[in-house]
Amino acid sequence: MDLKYIDRPFEVKSVEDTGVFTGYGSVFGNVDSYQEIVAPGAFAESLAAWKDAGKLPPVLWQHRSGEPVGPYLELREDTHGLWAKGQLLVDDVVRAKEARALMKAKAVNGLSIGFVTREDSYDKVTGIRTLKKIDLWEISIVTFPANPAAQISNVKSAIEALDSLAEAERYLRDAGGLSKSQSVAFIARIKSLTGRSDSDELGELKQALLGLRTKQAPGPHTPLV
Repeated sequence: MDLKYIDRPFEVKSVEDTGVFTGYGSVFGNVDSYQEIVAPGAFAESLAAWKDAGKLPPVLWQHRSGEPVGPYLELREDTHGLWAKGQLLVDDVVRAKEARALMKAKAVNGLSIGFVTREDSYDKVTGIRTLKKIDLWEISIVTFPANPAAQISNVKSAIEALDSLAEAERYLRDAGGLSKSQSVAFIARIKSLTGRSDSDELGELKQALLGLRTKQAPGPHTPLV
């Protein structure tokens, strides 16, 4: 399974004091930075499956499965894209209250959709891939900086601030989108290559992370491996 992300400017239509928000998480017919287009109807089967299961994806914070900030109340396709109505649990979840404040201030204006492609087509002339069927896994509220260079700078600072292998493992999970087993395996691989002290290993790991991020810029939520 290849879990991917689509990051879009979050077209917020409203953010209420109660924490209810609406907007579009995906727009049809728009070529993104990965040269991909989502076709109308791409979410139809997945949304039907969620409905049959009697639930919808949670509202996550920054792709962190351990930090849900509320439920989605309604998801539907229209002629424009994937319309979403969510509820931030501002009275019970501290992060949800923070998310509402950031969204109202337009400091956070991104949604990132975690999905698996089920059907697509590729145009060799234009180099554009059209996503025709998508399994929707989750939708996260994410930081979406207007300037990709600022994103790269912020990520570099975060990596350089890591001061232990345990922190590096958490970074791989939270920012890199890796599972715990994947992040542990990544660090073990660095250790096997260095065979030196923890401080040396941490230095090697930082260089590896910076190298991966440089290759993958500017996508803000591309998995590290």
